[in-house]
Amino acid sequence: MKFQAALLIVKNMEKSVKFYKEVLGLRVTMDLGANVTLTGGVALQTQESWCEFISKDLQSISFGGNAAELYFEEDKFDDFLKKLAAIKGIFYVHPVQQYSWGQRVIRFYDPDFHILEVGENMKSVCRRFLDSGMTIEAAAVRMNVPEKFVRACVR
Repeated sequence: MKFQAALLIVKNMEKSVKFYKEVLGLRVTMDLGANVTLTGGVALQTQESWCEFISKDLQSISFGGNAAELYFEEDKFDDFLKKLAAIKGIFYVHPVQQYSWGQRVIRFYDPDFHILEVGENMKSVCRRFLDSGMTIEAAAVRMNVPEKFVRACVR
C-alpha cells in the first residue's frame, strides 16, 4: 500500500486552488475539475462531488472541525512570514511560536478552515543556532537531536 495524498474537501475549488498556489507555492499536477491534485501530497475535492461519492447530503458535512492539520516546512521561514503578512484575509490559529527545540511555527486556516502549519525547516533551525555561535554539541542539546544530525547540517 502507498499513501497518495491528504484529501481536503472544499466549498470553492477555484478559491482553494488559488490559495494553495499563492500562499504555499504548491502547483497543480492534475486537474479533473471536481478533483485537483497539488504538489506536496495535497488533493482537493469539491464538497458536492465528495458527498455524492460517500452517499451523504451536503448538510451532513461540517467544516472547521480542527481535529487535524497539514504540516509544511519552509527553508526561508522569515521570508514566508513576510509573504503571509502581506496577504489579506488570512485567519491565524496563533502567531509565530518557538518550541523548546528552537523550531518556529505558525498555524493558519485555509478558505475552508482546514488548519495549516508551516514550520521552519529543522536544518535551518540548526544552521541558525550554529550561525549564532553555538557549538555542534550545544546545538544538539538545545535541539534534542543527535550530534550526527547537527554535523550533517554543516555540510
